[in-house]
Amino acid sequence: MERKYSKIISPQILIDAYVNGWFPMADPETGEIEWFSPLRRAIFPIYSIKPSHSMKQILKKKIFEVRIDTCFENVIMGCANRPDTWINDVLINSYINLHHLGYAHSVETFKDGLLVGGLYGVAIGAAFFGESMFSLVSNASKVAFYHLIEHLKARNFILLDSQFINEHTKMLGAIEIPRYQYIKILKHAVKQKDVTF
Repeated sequence: MERKYSKIISPQILIDAYVNGWFPMADPETGEIEWFSPLRRAIFPIYSIKPSHSMKQILKKKIFEVRIDTCFENVIMGCANRPDTWINDVLINSYINLHHLGYAHSVETFKDGLLVGGLYGVAIGAAFFGESMFSLVSNASKVAFYHLIEHLKARNFILLDSQFINEHTKMLGAIEIPRYQYIKILKHAVKQKDVTF
C-alpha cells in the first residue's frame, strides 16, 4: 500500500541542505524542524575505522544477516521509536520519499528472519550522511555500521558524516573536525558523479 505524504520537506531542499553542510532535526518538544551546521562536525574516517577484536569475532560468526535497502521504512521507524526523539512524522515521510528517489538508504540486520537493528542515511556523490541507528538486540546496530563502512570503502566513498559527536559514535571511531575543513571535504565528495551507493 502506498504511503500518503501529508507533510514533507521537499527533496530538493533536503539535498541542497546536505551539499551545503546543513541537516534537519525536529525539536522533541514542539516538533518544529530546525536546521544545523555545527562549528565542529563529527565524521567517521572511513579508511581507518577498525572493529575491536571482540567485534571482529561477532562479524566472523555471521550471527546477523545484513541486507541493504530492503525495509527502509521499518528502519527509520525503529530509529524514531524512543522516548526522546528528533525524528518526527515530517522527517519520517521526507526520508521515505528521499529513499524512493534513490538518495536515502538503509543497512539492516536480521536475526532468525526478524529485523533487529539497522541504520539509515543519505548518499550524494561520494558522501554518506549518517542519520540514525537502532538496535533491538546487542550488537545489531554495530554490525550494520561496520557493514556500512565496508560498503562505502568498496565504492570509494570519501565522507561519512556523523553530524554531532556522542559517546556511542565516539566509541565507534567518530572524530570532530572544524566546519571549514568539513565543508572542504564535503564539496569534493559531492562532486564525485561516478560514485554510487
